Amino acid sequence: MGCAVNDRKVAVVGCGFVGAASAFAIMESGLFSEMVLIDANKEKAEGEALDISHGLPFAKPMQIYAGDYKDISDAAVVVVTAGAGQKPGETRLDLVKKNVGIFKSVIPQIAENNKEGILLIVANPVDILTHAAVKLSGFPENRVFGSGTVLDTARLKYLLGEHLSVDSRSVHAFIIGEHGDSEIAVWSSANVSGVPLNDFCEMRGHFDHINSMKRIAESVKNSAYEIIEKKGATYYGIAMSVKRILEAIARDEKSILPISSVQHDNHGISGISISMPAIVGRNGVEGTVPIALSDEEEKALQESAMTLSKVAEEVL
Repeated sequence: MGCAVNDRKVAVVGCGFVGAASAFAIMESGLFSEMVLIDANKEKAEGEALDISHGLPFAKPMQIYAGDYKDISDAAVVVVTAGAGQKPGETRLDLVKKNVGIFKSVIPQIAENNKEGILLIVANPVDILTHAAVKLSGFPENRVFGSGTVLDTARLKYLLGEHLSVDSRSVHAFIIGEHGDSEIAVWSSANVSGVPLNDFCEMRGHFDHINSMKRIAESVKNSAYEIIEKKGATYYGIAMSVKRILEAIARDEKSILPISSVQHDNHGISGISISMPAIVGRNGVEGTVPIALSDEEEKALQESAMTLSKVAEEVL
């Protein structure tokens, strides 16, 4: 990163449910010592900054304040959650036109004030908006990426952990593709601490693999809709996902996470942002990880990419 960046500073643009929950998770993490919150409604940002700051005696010292775009000039990472939320009955792709419009005003202001930081896009539909952010910011592709299917993958691990009565952190499996209805659960390489998933299932007394896989994948795909229906919005899971991605960046962990970034001939996919496992560290995306897919998964990934390409052509 250039010398203009303060590695201990983060900015959150958008203080709705997701932005506020993310800011709270960031404060709890102790990863940064300065956080600026920006929202079209400055008072909302000020209120969130105050509320979160009052927990600091129980956490690590940190300066948290509401600011303007000029305050982000030295932020190492700018987390962008600004955008309209998904309403009950609305798909993530229904949101796209509204939010591309919002990005056309937000991203150029970020790029004008911050030259060296990383843009982490969290607003939905995240793949299209990540692509829009790359174009609108003019930043190198490695420094603009989306939260992608990091949360979907966590949901998959959680459900598999529940299904098998095993710590979800010992489950290794990915959701790839669109963060949305065409996402793919990569069952072919899923394992529990190196033991192939089906073998582990049988050890645990589960033999109906096809139906279990179908049920769990559906449950992952529909969990956002279910949460939105029950409580109006999803924000804690994504906030934890944002914290996890920031951890990989701030600590230069080179962790492998299924983030959304512009692909270049990855499984034949080019010129669209989509989620694939990638190495994430201090410089952002440090490279994609080749993942073996079954023929069925490969076909589903191509279809997911086509779905996104069509939408991107319409709006970008």
